[in-house]
Amino acid sequence: MRVALICVLVCTSLLGTTPADQPIVPADARIDTLFTEGMVLTEGVAVAPNGQVYFSDITFTFLAGPEGKQAGHIWNYDPKTRETRIFRSPSGMSNGIKFDARGDMIVAEGADYGGRRIIRTDMKTGKSYIVAGLFEGRPFNACNDITIDKKGRIYFSDPRYLGHEPVDQPVMAVYRIDPDGSVHRIIVDAGKPNGIAISPDQKTLYVVSNDNGTTGLDRLPERASTHKGRMALLAYDLHENGSATFRKTLVDYWPEDGPDGLVCDEAGNLYVAERSVKRPGIAIRNPEGQELGFIPTEIPTNVGFGRGKDANLLYITAGKSLYSIGLNTMGYHLPSIKN
Repeated sequence: MRVALICVLVCTSLLGTTPADQPIVPADARIDTLFTEGMVLTEGVAVAPNGQVYFSDITFTFLAGPEGKQAGHIWNYDPKTRETRIFRSPSGMSNGIKFDARGDMIVAEGADYGGRRIIRTDMKTGKSYIVAGLFEGRPFNACNDITIDKKGRIYFSDPRYLGHEPVDQPVMAVYRIDPDGSVHRIIVDAGKPNGIAISPDQKTLYVVSNDNGTTGLDRLPERASTHKGRMALLAYDLHENGSATFRKTLVDYWPEDGPDGLVCDEAGNLYVAERSVKRPGIAIRNPEGQELGFIPTEIPTNVGFGRGKDANLLYITAGKSLYSIGLNTMGYHLPSIKN
């Protein structure tokens, strides 16, 4: 599969087109392998305003070797030097990463010896702050993915896939953190929410449900049979006040596995990390869920667009690795503001 990643050539019948009538994925597009030295599972790739690339390395403690358990890492990939270094370790089992309009790093920390909270890091000073650590006096289940609207409100998903910690919240939900620090549970009907993204026009909140039927895959016997729940890409109407109302199911993947992370381009198209073992890769979908193109990969976890001259680069986390591919489109990012 790794050879296929390096040499992938996307079928012209699945390319899709840009407004300029160019294919979204160039006919000769190839995936570039940038990093292959993750511990267990790379995730949450995001690009800072200065073009530096950051991604999580989730180090499942039940797979720990003789050197001992590790509580995750955040890596920094420099596109200029093509070198990768540890930015933070332990990371609190970081998963999703996003940058807000000020250029601060917002991180979702999960369970399995993780922080189960949302952290903001001032990229100028390096200091980190807890944005949300409890709801109704109890820890979150396992904060997973993040998206941010133009009003500076942070939205995050809170499922649970593994870890020894108690499941403290009564439902797996999507939450919103307002600029005043208040936390609101806004979606409780998504199944097991994972990847989330807001459309460029701020009118839609996309939510992935990936319900594998367990809250502790690390504590089940090998080959234990579980029943999958909702596996779908969902669209919610995002209202002016930050609340959300279910609109429709865009794609129903069941009985195959649902997606993981997703992002939007400037035109509002979705780039979805789809995890079906029969057809793993990045699906390019319009706002109605129709497939415009497909980039085959090993089973992916997340995606993120570059910035500036690299705004057409789509970064992909999959397995223990980081990849990129050049597209004929530009990724959507929040407009930057000065501190």
